[in-house]
Amino acid sequence: MDPAQIRALMEDQLRLSRRLRARISELEEERHAPVAVVGMGLRLPSGRDDGDLDSPDAYWDFLRAGGTALSGLPEERPGLRAVYDPSPGRPGRSYIDRAGFLSDIAHFDAEFFGISTREARLLDPQQRLLLETSWEALERAGIAARRSDRLNVGVYLGIMASEYTERLEDRADTTRIDPYYTTGGGLCFGAGRIAYVMGFSGPVVSVDTACSSSLSALHLAVRGLRAGECRYALVCGSNLLLSANLMVSLCQTGALSPEGRSKSFLAAADGYGRGEGVGALALMRLDDALRERRPVLAVVRGTAVNHDGAASGLTAPSGAAQQEVVRAALDDARVGPQELGWVEAHGTGTVLGDPIEIGALAGVLGEAVRERGVPLALGSVKSRLGHLEAASGIAAVIKTVLMLHHGHIPAARDEADGELNPHIPWQDLPFRVPLRGAPWPAELPRRVAGVNSFGMSGTNVHVVLEAPVRGTADEVPAAVPPGGGAELLTVSARDEGALAALAARVRNRLRHTPEVDLPSLCHTLRSGRVAFARRLAVVGTSATELAEELQRAERAVREPVGSADSIRSVTVRVADDATRSAPVLAALAAAFPPLADGPETAAQDPAAVLCRMLARLGLRSSPGTGVPAAGALASVHWGVAGEKAHSLVGSSPGDASARFLQALAALFTAGADLRLDALCGPSARLLGDLPTYPFQRRRYWVDEPVTGVCGEAADGGSAVSGADLPKPHDRAAVHAYLRVLLTDVLQALEPLDPGMSFLDSGGDSFTATVFITKVEENYLVSLSHADLPLDLSLSELWGRLADDIAASADDSAQVVGA
Repeated sequence: MDPAQIRALMEDQLRLSRRLRARISELEEERHAPVAVVGMGLRLPSGRDDGDLDSPDAYWDFLRAGGTALSGLPEERPGLRAVYDPSPGRPGRSYIDRAGFLSDIAHFDAEFFGISTREARLLDPQQRLLLETSWEALERAGIAARRSDRLNVGVYLGIMASEYTERLEDRADTTRIDPYYTTGGGLCFGAGRIAYVMGFSGPVVSVDTACSSSLSALHLAVRGLRAGECRYALVCGSNLLLSANLMVSLCQTGALSPEGRSKSFLAAADGYGRGEGVGALALMRLDDALRERRPVLAVVRGTAVNHDGAASGLTAPSGAAQQEVVRAALDDARVGPQELGWVEAHGTGTVLGDPIEIGALAGVLGEAVRERGVPLALGSVKSRLGHLEAASGIAAVIKTVLMLHHGHIPAARDEADGELNPHIPWQDLPFRVPLRGAPWPAELPRRVAGVNSFGMSGTNVHVVLEAPVRGTADEVPAAVPPGGGAELLTVSARDEGALAALAARVRNRLRHTPEVDLPSLCHTLRSGRVAFARRLAVVGTSATELAEELQRAERAVREPVGSADSIRSVTVRVADDATRSAPVLAALAAAFPPLADGPETAAQDPAAVLCRMLARLGLRSSPGTGVPAAGALASVHWGVAGEKAHSLVGSSPGDASARFLQALAALFTAGADLRLDALCGPSARLLGDLPTYPFQRRRYWVDEPVTGVCGEAADGGSAVSGADLPKPHDRAAVHAYLRVLLTDVLQALEPLDPGMSFLDSGGDSFTATVFITKVEENYLVSLSHADLPLDLSLSELWGRLADDIAASADDSAQVVGA
């Protein structure tokens, strides 16, 4: 080879080597990709009479205020009350009469989630609370969970027990066992139901590693996001105290504090105090969150999980394994131990566990913290809420996210708590358990924290989180709002009560919204919320004007829109004098660049331009014939023969954007399935602190049976006696009978809407089987389940069955006659 060929070969090899190094670096970055926390939902005990902690702000106020969330045994937990005896050690008894109880787990908005009364009553309250908190976490992230979109969301749930269905169990009487016994209580269905109800397509996993369950779920979610298995992830944790059995078992081991409180790192530590709660985190990759302008509350930098292995006992903690998992998480986060400003410890308040945990932290962090000269603060929220077991990790992470977000470290103990645990050599350690709240140490250049979670079965998890870098997610340069100052605000709900409540909350939020945040508020409510049947939409140029317009719109008489009313296509009529429309179209293009084709928009055919704009908002549009609405250069038409219309643009460029938005408001309230993301202006971002959906809850509860008394059958008998059955050929009477029977099977509290589908009425394959079986007890039926799909309207379902009953009776008569 001549020198030129050798040089060319070497240059090719050098280029290949550079590409390989770049690819290796890219893969390494993918393996450590940061994950953003973009939304949170929670139900945690407060210990107060005014309700549970149901929002991040309420939780933060609780953490800042001090005190505990403990309360006495609720009246609705007769099993726990029945086994209580203050004397420890008595067989079959519990010495616990205080814990971190939620104040209300019986009420639920079943209609919102499309669940029948029958199923809702038999549904573990954990599943109900998980649905609500997951929905709220997504709304706070600005993620609209439209079921039909089949979003690529993974659901990762930490859960270790489902005790509600125990009240249906009686070996002497199994009539209380219902088809929903399986789906209402199975641990896998907690995660599966979230994905089913909201239409998600990503991985769905329920994880049980005892007390580390929800952090194990978080670890799996981070790995799933990094690997591209899902675009968004919901990480949930849940725990309720409904069974006397587990409480008695834990008391027999002496694991629980007689006072019901976890005294984390205190000399008075004598076991852990139990608690209950549910939490949900919405996660996504940080680069995606920044690109989509979502609220970044904190960043998950690294996670790790391991097991104690051959420890001194199955349930005994291993200091060596704890050191390993903390080191592995720091390595995954690419964070040094000297950078941590807080550790949210497992801190159960046990004589054995607390010293081992502090020793493990000292082994990994002690030297680096000592060298930096700033003590490391640590504590555990278990001393305030109680130990939430499977949900303890999610409660700890939400607390840590709030600390990072606010840049403040709350007190971890109180003066009245007494001395710290003397079995821990505090004088030799660079750690402190703060007595008072204080700002994050200014000496530390980054806000970084770690969270420990250790499971009784030996699974250990550590998570490293960091506050987001300001100026990337939360601070967007100010710019002129889209639409020349006009904004479209939309509000919707499933029913009038929820709509009124939500509209009132939005109006109150508007009164406290700076004008610079108005585009973000409107963008979040337009794009980050699902549109329901009851709708309001208003246009205004200021927060005050929008609040006033919203109040006026509430007073107007309106009808709900259903699937039958949905506007699927529209036509656009344009005046013959197209030359007048050029400056108006130019104004629209300038106001809404994502809808336009650039500066040349004004020179194009007006009808085609407006149709393309509407198509980019999700509407099938086509040019129409005829005269536009009065006073308009162009108007949009829908309905039969286009009898409904609204001005789309006028003759003045000055009000072009406002008119266009008013047309969209009219279409939205009329039922159009609009995708309004394209209205987002350059300064708008998704806000995470707006009002979430006001669930309209009703009580759904199965009382615990009295010992020794057989329960009643779940169905409670037939709604119609045999003597009252209509004749098979009396179609109207059979139709009415079927309606009454299905109402009874679904245990519906309101009359069923014949126009709704069986599925939308809360039915499913289980209730369909029960319904058809009951019909077959009294009539001959030849139709199969395949002939009666769940998406049939109730009216059509009853009609088909009534016709089949009559036809089957005729066939039977012919056979007898032959």
